[in-house]
Amino acid sequence: MTDKAQTDELVIGIDLGTTNSLAAVATPTGPKVLRKQDGSALIPSVVCFRPDGEVVVGQEARDLALQYPERTVQSIKRLVGRSGSDVAAELEGFSFRVITNERGLPRVSVDDKEYSPEQISARILAAVRDVASRALGHEIRAVVITVPAYFDDAQRQATKHAAELAGLDCRRIVNEPTAASLAYGIDGSKDGTALVYDLGGGTFDVSVLRIRDGVFQVLSTSGDTHLGGDDFDRLLIDEILTTIAHSADELEGLDPFARQAIRRAAESLKFQLGEADAATLTIDLGAAGSTEVTVTRQRFEQLIAPLVARTITCCRRAMRDAELEVSDLDHVVLVGGSTRVPLVRREIEQFAGRAPATSVDPDLAVGMGAALQAGVLAGKDSSLLLLDVVPLSLGLETMGGVVSKLILRNATIPASVTEEFSTQVDDQTAVDINVYQGERERVEDCRKLGSFKLRGIPPMPAGLPRIAVTFTIDADGVLRVSAREQRTGTEAEIQIVPSFGLTDEEVKRMMEDSIEHAFDDMSARELVELRNKAQAMVTGTTKALELSDLPADRTYSIKRATKQLAAALESDPDDTQKLRTLVDELSALTAQIADDVISSAVKKSLSDES
Repeated sequence: MTDKAQTDELVIGIDLGTTNSLAAVATPTGPKVLRKQDGSALIPSVVCFRPDGEVVVGQEARDLALQYPERTVQSIKRLVGRSGSDVAAELEGFSFRVITNERGLPRVSVDDKEYSPEQISARILAAVRDVASRALGHEIRAVVITVPAYFDDAQRQATKHAAELAGLDCRRIVNEPTAASLAYGIDGSKDGTALVYDLGGGTFDVSVLRIRDGVFQVLSTSGDTHLGGDDFDRLLIDEILTTIAHSADELEGLDPFARQAIRRAAESLKFQLGEADAATLTIDLGAAGSTEVTVTRQRFEQLIAPLVARTITCCRRAMRDAELEVSDLDHVVLVGGSTRVPLVRREIEQFAGRAPATSVDPDLAVGMGAALQAGVLAGKDSSLLLLDVVPLSLGLETMGGVVSKLILRNATIPASVTEEFSTQVDDQTAVDINVYQGERERVEDCRKLGSFKLRGIPPMPAGLPRIAVTFTIDADGVLRVSAREQRTGTEAEIQIVPSFGLTDEEVKRMMEDSIEHAFDDMSARELVELRNKAQAMVTGTTKALELSDLPADRTYSIKRATKQLAAALESDPDDTQKLRTLVDELSALTAQIADDVISSAVKKSLSDES
């Protein structure tokens, strides 16, 4: 076999993190982390645009953050796949300049040049690729990249785009907690039920998995796309500012050097407080002088306690969605550097009733799992099977503004679901397919992902066209929707590529609202479906009566009931009880006419309704 053939077949795993990134590769003895020449595995996810035009990435860029704070880009993962309005709250924590372009998308501005978050991420991916290529002795192109489980379609697409910009062939997008579970599964204890708690620099995910005979099945997932170690840092920054007699609002008033120095001090304090009961630092604020700051672990834990509590709420939701009790857990796995915070470990141990496993380095677990999945894709390991899930339900708008869900939350992916719908108006030659994401019943309470139009439907009475709509979501979590008119073969489709993704507040709110408003939503949905049924009965019965040869005495009562139902739809469309009574009356009258054209037409209309 040639070197080129070996290179073409090699697929590596990349953990593209908010704070750090790394690469790993599957070997016959297990995943191997690919290290730099100095032996370090973690590559800081930092990019610095030096004044001389050189662009540096990684530890060198991080070291330059104090010297060139406005030219050094950190935590870019928080901006990937999001709009300018989504990230407005993030900007005060950045030392670099972020603007919003004419399309409403965030761009990093350096020396009057604009860079998309994907372009910055591509620089980081290229640096990771270079480390891997040097470690392996040849060029790398094929990769598996991990993302937070709660990254939506836009954020996943943006990650794949970043890989393309870096000259990489992204073979698969894998959820971070799922990848971590693969790494955990190599220690010999493969079977059982595991909770994977992944608290990184910028995001939090939790997944519940069943591991059996090499099959890793995700039962549920939950999380918060805006909760991580960076948020711990921000609380410490506020504490430092308070200590040195500045308000949090004055952070922007300090010069860039001072702001970066305070951020660096917050990171250092967080790490020190993981080992000590108190930490003291002298912070050089440049022109503002220097100051000494002391923070106790007790105070730090008071600050972050509400954030840690939010992660436990997500854990409870994930267990509920998996239909399991905490006592059903066999393993608890910690992932991400932020899980080294003592309070985090205590809270998850108290929740789970057991000590978390420590067999895998939490900083390396995701990358190692990505390498294992890469090995599967490269054909190097067929003993592992990864079954991931959809984080939020996917569906389309039907008559009355109701969302008809085709792929449900926590459905295993890849998945494909097809349902048939029809038209609501006579001689309708086109239909709009509007695709939504969320757990609520009505379109105004869910998030629209995209839309397309199916044209060329032959003119027919309402209810006769048979429109098959197929939702297909691939192993990367990318959605494709197609529609086909079965009688003519007319087709249309869309790959959902929205311009930006969900904010953290939207993700959390969509989940909480679906629970809080479940009863009201179902009542509203039932009313809409009742109206649709009533309208279908009025239309079908009216047409059938026009074609029937029934005696007048038999049609009179049916016509009267039909008119009453039509009038109620106009005058009392929100009166559920009245509509249901009139629908039942008309149903009883038409049901009595066995084998008659009226019954046939009505049943056909109802069976074809969407």
